[in-house]
Amino acid sequence: MKHVKAIIVILFLLVVVIVAGQNYQALIDPVSFKVNLVFFKKTADLPVSLIAVIALLIGVFCIWVYGISERLDFRRQIKMLMKDVKDKEQELNSLRNLPVTSRGMDSDPHSVNT
Repeated sequence: MKHVKAIIVILFLLVVVIVAGQNYQALIDPVSFKVNLVFFKKTADLPVSLIAVIALLIGVFCIWVYGISERLDFRRQIKMLMKDVKDKEQELNSLRNLPVTSRGMDSDPHSVNT
């Protein structure tokens, strides 16, 4: 299965390289890129490829932050569940250590006493 995944990744990268090579001129042509925020205004002529890479990096960063927050939530949940398991084990051990009594054995219907 690892080999199949590797072959698929290699084929995908090969397709990306071929498409990028065929569209090289379109990727290096500068495009007027404007950012007009209340506190930040900027206009720049950037190649399409650079804009694509910047968008990719912003997306990777957002997914990374989301993954970290999800991982922290899972850690918190694991700690809570481990504490619950520990409490249940202590309760089970305390019930196992209760003394055995003969109370209630007289009412056994299979008793031989007559």
